[in-house]
Amino acid sequence: MALAEPVPEVRRGNRDVLPREQQQLRELAGRAGPVTLAEDKILAVAGPLQGLLPDGGLRRGSTVSVVGSTSLALQLVAASSAAGSWVAAVGVPSLGAVAASEAGVVLERLALVPRPGEQWATVVAALLDAVDVVLVRPPHRLRHADARKLIARARERGVVLVPLGPWDGADMRLEVASAHWHGVGQGDGHLQGCRMEVVATGRRAAARERRAVLWV
Repeated sequence: MALAEPVPEVRRGNRDVLPREQQQLRELAGRAGPVTLAEDKILAVAGPLQGLLPDGGLRRGSTVSVVGSTSLALQLVAASSAAGSWVAAVGVPSLGAVAASEAGVVLERLALVPRPGEQWATVVAALLDAVDVVLVRPPHRLRHADARKLIARARERGVVLVPLGPWDGADMRLEVASAHWHGVGQGDGHLQGCRMEVVATGRRAAARERRAVLWV
């Protein structure tokens, strides 16, 4: 991921966002937006993913949850990152620069907030004002009110919100139905990739179930 320096992290517990971190968010907003033209309503996705999405890409203002694979989420946002969009990831401490880069995400336009603490919703809302795509892993007990507010904020700002896990009210849900690693052999081989079957469901134009096989 990331920016050259670690970007905004919130303290754990019930404390407010620190002034230094607030300033980092403001600086990020100044650097990141607006990166893509407002009239570009659809953000690009890689070819194999296009058939899963009604518009053939990520519609600005939509919420697309990804269930079962962080790698799938990275694949989903990689093409828009390569095209110039800024991406932020909140609450995913396991996500590092190597994995993001291998997926095709441009590190110079990636902001990581690995441990936002209890103020995660505040951090996500601030990033929805600053970047084009926000990946977020919600806490175990996601408040319905927080989910709805962030969906509305993303829609208002024209930002794509990508929750990692179930998210009430999402426009679409991409879920890994099966995954098979290849190249392991009898235990002495090297992993060459993972074959995933992905199922897409959603509302309105995305109501029809779609399936695709992807390699990641």
